[in-house]
Amino acid sequence: MAAGATMLRGLQGNVVIPKKTATSAPAWIATEGGDNTESEFTAGSVTMSPKVIGAYTDATRVLLQQSSLDIENLIRDDLTQSIATAIDLGALAGTNTGGQPTGIKNTTGVNTTSFAAANPTWAEIVAMESAVAEDNALLGNLSYICRPADYGTLKTTEKATNTAQFVVSPDGSMNGYNVIRSNQVTSGDFYFGNFADLLIGFYGGLDINVDPYSQSQSGNLRIVALQTVDVAVRHATSFCVSNDG
Repeated sequence: MAAGATMLRGLQGNVVIPKKTATSAPAWIATEGGDNTESEFTAGSVTMSPKVIGAYTDATRVLLQQSSLDIENLIRDDLTQSIATAIDLGALAGTNTGGQPTGIKNTTGVNTTSFAAANPTWAEIVAMESAVAEDNALLGNLSYICRPADYGTLKTTEKATNTAQFVVSPDGSMNGYNVIRSNQVTSGDFYFGNFADLLIGFYGGLDINVDPYSQSQSGNLRIVALQTVDVAVRHATSFCVSNDG
């Protein structure tokens, strides 16, 4: 989300998002007074449908008796953050199985490149940008996303031997673009692209329910959090996913 994904709120039912799949093709008019050739752009769509993610935690009777009301707020905040983190993971690498959305990594048509080793070279980082540029998609909220450990490695990886110029610039950017560091990324994976073309849709707000009945025999309190959400990539060519696989 920090990379600039497009947030859609208040969705209901299946939502069809239009997209352009091919541009119109202009043609030269060969003779004076000749007719222009009709050429219409091609439209497609991407569909978002409700998917539910949930989490719960139990607070014991003794914990509640020995704590202030802040313990419930602490549990609520923990559940909220856990679900937000899981949505981020689904947006990056959701598998479209087991109720998960389809993340960027598993979206058909996303650009891919390979690294020769676990740590990418400067040329390999630039190649990710080039893959998106070749599809005329180098615009919008452009960023790299990688794991903090991989980012740290690239801070000490030279662009070329004995240049004292590193893949991560002194201002923290990489190849001139912002870098988001996330532990949700699988080790070795790097993402680059226009994250405005990543749609995250919310069907209502986060539901947090306090359930005093499920474990009433022991006096425990169950706090349940549920969020209905979906993720969709509007233009697959706006992204490149790379690793050493």
